Amino acid sequence: MPKVALFNQNGSQVGDVELADSVFGIEPNASVLHQAVVMQQASLRQGTHKTKGRSEVRGGGRKPWKQKGTGRARQGSIRSPQWVGGGVVFGPTPRSYSYKLPKKVRRLAIKSALSSKVLAEEIVVLDNLTFDSPKTKEMASVLSGLSVDRKALIVTADYNEAVALSARNLPGVTIVTADGVNVLDVIKHDKLVITKGALEKVEEVLA
Repeated sequence: MPKVALFNQNGSQVGDVELADSVFGIEPNASVLHQAVVMQQASLRQGTHKTKGRSEVRGGGRKPWKQKGTGRARQGSIRSPQWVGGGVVFGPTPRSYSYKLPKKVRRLAIKSALSSKVLAEEIVVLDNLTFDSPKTKEMASVLSGLSVDRKALIVTADYNEAVALSARNLPGVTIVTADGVNVLDVIKHDKLVITKGALEKVEEVLA
């Protein structure tokens, strides 16, 4: 069973915490991680691209010249795709790129992402994280005390407005609740800072 240090907001170690083997101690599956990341990135695409077909472009209401006798190729409209200003053939139209992976695959992916953070020693567990009022400086001080100087994902048990607002303006810092932990966020941040309460919630859902 993996064991990591437990810190307080001042950056002092106050004990150790054991992590569930079934969530934080598995061998990361690189293939499943890749599938999960691609799925999330696809779901983030807006899909608002649009080109106009020949029925949508302006003009071309009449036949440009008669069918026979001119010596030129027959044409039905000056807005056919081969004309400058004509419609686009098989161009992109608005669509949704989102799709879903099987539930077991998604669970394996998030477990693999969390386990990879433990193996890389990039997980920091806090006993608690609270502020009386939103203070970006205080959040920066907490992260500095924990030696977190790169991109960090902060996971709290529940939404705390003071904590969320304190982290909002820090570059490279993202804050989510235990319910919102996802593969893409875990992978793209260098450090995972998670409170003990959030840790228990994650283990309860994934174990």
